[in-house]
Amino acid sequence: MILSLMFFDMAFWFYLAASVFYIGYWVIKREWIGSTGTVLVIVAFVANTMSMVYRTIETDHMPWANLYESMTLFIFITTIAYLYLEFRHKMKVIGAFIVPIIFIATFAAASLQFKYQNPQPLNPALQSIWFKLHVFSAFIGYAGFGLAFGLGLIYLLKNKFEELRKPNVLIDRLPKANLLDELSYKSIAWGFIFFTMGALVLGAVWANKAWGSYWSWDPKETWSLITWFIYAAYLHARVTRGWRGKKAAYIAIAGFLSTIFLYWGVSFVLPGLHAYG
Repeated sequence: MILSLMFFDMAFWFYLAASVFYIGYWVIKREWIGSTGTVLVIVAFVANTMSMVYRTIETDHMPWANLYESMTLFIFITTIAYLYLEFRHKMKVIGAFIVPIIFIATFAAASLQFKYQNPQPLNPALQSIWFKLHVFSAFIGYAGFGLAFGLGLIYLLKNKFEELRKPNVLIDRLPKANLLDELSYKSIAWGFIFFTMGALVLGAVWANKAWGSYWSWDPKETWSLITWFIYAAYLHARVTRGWRGKKAAYIAIAGFLSTIFLYWGVSFVLPGLHAYG
């Protein structure tokens, strides 16, 4: 029995159950349903954390050396960010949108072939403190972008009904569009800082240590730069042009789709030095 996989399976089912309860809370609006959803997310988070702890014990290295392991890190950080948002702003209803995104990430990791999930010795190129710092910082950025993606989707839905001034019992339960827009911006702002530091700066330092070059136009490096420009354009347009609302939400969504391709698409479609599975 590989205990890390057992705990991850537990996290999978608890995230699924939490998603159902949060959606139920949005539809039925019973406090006990929402509270149950929150408890289930916390339990799922603990299970995912235990999965990472046992993965570290089983492999004798930090658990983000391949696609499967780093997905557990993404789920870990995104859950922390979501719970902070829920408790800080008392917005349990957004769990109906954000927690299913976390579950989809869990499902994606669980769907990988066993050869990716099975603990493996650490690739020599990854045996560096710079690699650990690079991945950890970049995934904090990914979590911020993922949160902004979910908030952007909620914003577009809420804003549409606000513009039409058409009452809807479900839409009326969502936070105000202006608040959603502001929270999405803040998520991208802190995500961008960590993504810049992790994916570009620390990534370049690690690349130089591992391969003797700070930048080699590897597919993942190139797509990291594309993703960075999307979010840089978002922040620039918001600060200098006052872009808010739908334009900002569309860029937030496009940016996260680019992030998904950066992490998943490049690994399978555009193999390079970073395609380590």
